[in-house]
Amino acid sequence: MSERSTVSGSGNDVGVHDDAGEGSGEGAHARRRVRPVVALLVVALIILVADIVTKTIVVATIDPMHPVSIIGDTVTFTLIRNSGAAFSMATGYTWILTLVAVAVVIGIVRFSKRLRSGWWALGLGLVLGGAMGNLVDRLFRSPGPLRGHVVDFISVGWWPVFNVADSAVVCGAILMVILTLFGVDIDGRSHGGPGEHDPGDGGPGEHDPGEDAPDARGAQGTSGKDSPDA
Repeated sequence: MSERSTVSGSGNDVGVHDDAGEGSGEGAHARRRVRPVVALLVVALIILVADIVTKTIVVATIDPMHPVSIIGDTVTFTLIRNSGAAFSMATGYTWILTLVAVAVVIGIVRFSKRLRSGWWALGLGLVLGGAMGNLVDRLFRSPGPLRGHVVDFISVGWWPVFNVADSAVVCGAILMVILTLFGVDIDGRSHGGPGEHDPGDGGPGEHDPGEDAPDARGAQGTSGKDSPDA
């Protein structure tokens, strides 16, 4: 009777340990899933705040007719109001660009559900923060909602005048292109080159030892039939 109780108690202990292991595994998986999303939001918030603060300072301190020289005439702070896209492109399509910015923000939020890569979190965070920064201008600056002009002020040589949000969008897009070229997925998985084979994908190079292993029951049955009676 005592032996049965001991065995029963041991089984309960094993079950408790298994449950604890499963719980810790689920907790670690949840943390891995949440961290990249948090990183994306932090990067986006930093870019958004930096963009709003710099634009506010520039509008309050710089006269559009008197650019501020930073490095001679090569790098200056020149205040302009841009009705177009990044780098003063597509002027005159403000409301369309506003809708595009809204679609970008919604798309990134939806993509974040699959996000497991820290590098993708950085790239998407840069694009999200930049898109939101310019979207704030289009929604709240003159001449009115959906038609607001974006504040640009960074002038570098012959390059069109831009702002912090534009820089973030371009840098984020370049980073995501690089990640794609190197085979890094948004969920954190990496793909090798076309000549490489992943042994876990069940492809032609995969060998399953269970396929060649004899059936134990069939082997016993056969030996029993072939062996002479005692």
